[in-house]
Amino acid sequence: MGLAKIFWVLVGGSSLGLGTLGIFLPLLPTVPLYLLAAFSFSKSSDKLHNWLLSHNIFGPHIRDWNEKRVIKRRSKYMAVIAMAGSVLLAIFLSVPYKFIAVQAIILGLVGRFIWRQKEA
Repeated sequence: MGLAKIFWVLVGGSSLGLGTLGIFLPLLPTVPLYLLAAFSFSKSSDKLHNWLLSHNIFGPHIRDWNEKRVIKRRSKYMAVIAMAGSVLLAIFLSVPYKFIAVQAIILGLVGRFIWRQKEA
């Protein structure tokens, strides 16, 4: 395996791992990291790329984005609910307000991006 392929496998694996952590941790953006993982695996490993695209949960969303640049309406609602929940969780956990403000701004921008995309 060449150096470039090793690099892309590492980027893809790191993105996949961080994206998975993002399911549970506020401020780690799951979807963009999974899209980066799919892109990275497409450059390095057909096996990993096909595995991610055929994943029961994430595969259809990644394929919709890659092929049509669309996000399902239900996915948009779920994303906004998850982002709002992560801000509420941060408030509940007494995270300092300056961090909550940064989180809210970033998630607001991500939410705006999501809602501006075409729907499937």
